[in-house]
Amino acid sequence: MALSHSLGFPRIGADRELKKALEAHWKGELDESGLQAVGRQLRAAHWQLQKDAGIDLLPVGDFAWYDQVLTHSLTFGVIPERFRPHSGKPSLETLFGMARGAVANNSGVGCCGGGHAQELTKWFDSNYHYLVPEFSADQQFQLSWQQLFEEVDEAHALGHSVKPVLIGPRTYLWLGKVKGDASFDKLELLERLLPVYGEILQRLAAQGVEWVQIDEPILALDLPQAWKNAFERAYNLLQRDPGKKLIATYFAGLEDNLGLAANLPVDGLHIDLVRAPEQFSSILDRLPAYKVLSLGVVNGRNVWRTDLQQTLAILQQAQERLGERLWVAPSCSLLHSPVDLNREDQLDSELKSWLAFAVQKCEEVALLTTALNDPQNAKVQAALAQSRAVQARRAQSPRIHKPAVQARLAAITAADSQRQSPFVQRIEQQRARLQLPALPTTTIGSFPQTAAIRLARQAFKAGKLSADEYTAAMHGEIRHAVAVQENLGLDVLVHGEAERNDMVEYFAEQLDGYAFSRFGWVQSYGSRCVKPALIYGDLSRPRPMTVEWSRYAQTLTSKVMKGMLTGPVTMLMWSFPREDISREQQARQLALAIRDEVVDLEAAGIKIVQIDEAAFREGLPLRQAQWQGYLDWATESFRLAACGVRDETQIHTHMCYSEFNDVIESIAAMDADVITIETSRSDMQLLQAFEAFDYPSDIGPGVYDIHSPRVPDSAEMLKLLRKAARRIPAERLWVNPDCGLKTRAWPETEAALVNMVAAARQLRAELA
Repeated sequence: MALSHSLGFPRIGADRELKKALEAHWKGELDESGLQAVGRQLRAAHWQLQKDAGIDLLPVGDFAWYDQVLTHSLTFGVIPERFRPHSGKPSLETLFGMARGAVANNSGVGCCGGGHAQELTKWFDSNYHYLVPEFSADQQFQLSWQQLFEEVDEAHALGHSVKPVLIGPRTYLWLGKVKGDASFDKLELLERLLPVYGEILQRLAAQGVEWVQIDEPILALDLPQAWKNAFERAYNLLQRDPGKKLIATYFAGLEDNLGLAANLPVDGLHIDLVRAPEQFSSILDRLPAYKVLSLGVVNGRNVWRTDLQQTLAILQQAQERLGERLWVAPSCSLLHSPVDLNREDQLDSELKSWLAFAVQKCEEVALLTTALNDPQNAKVQAALAQSRAVQARRAQSPRIHKPAVQARLAAITAADSQRQSPFVQRIEQQRARLQLPALPTTTIGSFPQTAAIRLARQAFKAGKLSADEYTAAMHGEIRHAVAVQENLGLDVLVHGEAERNDMVEYFAEQLDGYAFSRFGWVQSYGSRCVKPALIYGDLSRPRPMTVEWSRYAQTLTSKVMKGMLTGPVTMLMWSFPREDISREQQARQLALAIRDEVVDLEAAGIKIVQIDEAAFREGLPLRQAQWQGYLDWATESFRLAACGVRDETQIHTHMCYSEFNDVIESIAAMDADVITIETSRSDMQLLQAFEAFDYPSDIGPGVYDIHSPRVPDSAEMLKLLRKAARRIPAERLWVNPDCGLKTRAWPETEAALVNMVAAARQLRAELA
């Protein structure tokens, strides 16, 4: 009999209960026992949802208070000295301090005087962020966090068959960074780390656990030979410990690591057949006869229904070879999917029939498993018939394909993605026009989204505010943001984006070809959730989207006002894309829509336009052989969006929480006049990429971390600015926060910006 299982389930809750509880706890409105109660309720509800959907083996350990990598760091005792508790025993306060930054207090979270949060970066090629483990050359590991074992007991008490989930030792080490000794090879930490895994496996076996899922997604990467060798060494040692082990890989194919993964001394292997269907026949030929094969056939990263008939044919072929050694699963953890489509009450029936969220994906996995085990089952036959009908209707729907959009794409020429003059000529015109001081100060775009702003938006959408009343309310917020910036002494202002619910959704709502869910929230990190829009058809801009807001803001000040847009690659990456055409085609459609907006902003008198491409690095394929194809169309899409303006109009872009070394030439090829980047959590280390390559344009390295409630003083920012000035010529250096300020409150925002402006002025004086 084939078996159904899940690699992980969304932890935030259908109504974002975890987000709300976390934020209440951080504000002091919910104590730790209340927070723990919310966690137990969510875990119980999510296990039951999966069980009711028909999943045989449920994941445990996929729940995290902030991030699963951070949970593992506490489990292994990987706690930086600045967060080390006096008692030696970590607490939730320790965990939140590592995630958000901490100030010294009597509980010992900040025993070394408090500290900045750990570095945050993207989880492979997703929009999920993890906390980067911080290792030292003398790193010791010990089992110091009991959360996994407590949750196994919870699930068993509820009568569930469970499969604990661990990040594998190779992947955990790969994700971390060594602090303090750049010459130390973190691979040397393996022998110290493995005994803790052994202790965990022994504890789980004592709890009655039969199977453990060990996630090793780095098997889908280009690995150095030493790391490949270490896989064999690690699992040969772990083979001695009790329990059956399923190695899970996802997000790409195994390719040259296929033989390595297939032959590891474990009991099962999971592969992603959604991202890499080509590996199917090879793995069937290479898998040892004793080993279970889990096939990820339901897309854990998108929202479209599975073609059940087509997928079943693949599974039947596998069943002929594997028999009862076949497991059926989503392609990856459902962490990246919204929770439950049944809650959506505002999608039209046709579009809703095309979709599946996490609960429905579990149902698809279970139904496919039943189809293998009981092919004549009436429920199975009815579901297969319905799936065939839905796929046929979607393929023929007239709402998807728009001839005018396709004709405009076909008419694009190379000249459309080129500025009139090279940067060295443009920048002189821009400096003469803008008349900015050395080290100009600015922000990334958004200012705090207050309760008043959210209530006004809700009232407008509910019809309780007229369009004129809503516009007046937003004008009031813009006036406040502009006045604050002028009082602070910032050089380049923004309107604050009060009218925007999200940097992607706001634009998607005004583009043809997008649809929206009401409850389709997905965790980005910690309590931060996003609600990706759905691209269902060809994309175009019917009318201007931001021009009037920016035009109004510019009337309030004599200083330069930036127009703020989201770039085509980020719009694509942070949406649920179509699967019937390529990502490249969708990005080019978006680029043309954004190009129209850029040109209109310029015509309205806006002298600087920022086109954020926060997801540029995120879209990079995991395998280097596929990089250039992506980089070619991604950079061309940005240029297509940006290059309709005159030389004197300055184009900015922003990127956050990414490693740039391996794509720096392509970032330069985007030909933006100014790039702003996240650098504060990495202590300006990311600037090494811009230094080594001699990046040709202006750069604004973030000088403080907006994702932490800490307000760094001006001396801390000045220290970072001095580091930046040693790498970047002062005439090309801008001063700004890491990212937008939407999630912060006004008091901390103003306090931090006061310090930022002071740091910039101090460095100006030093360089004068």
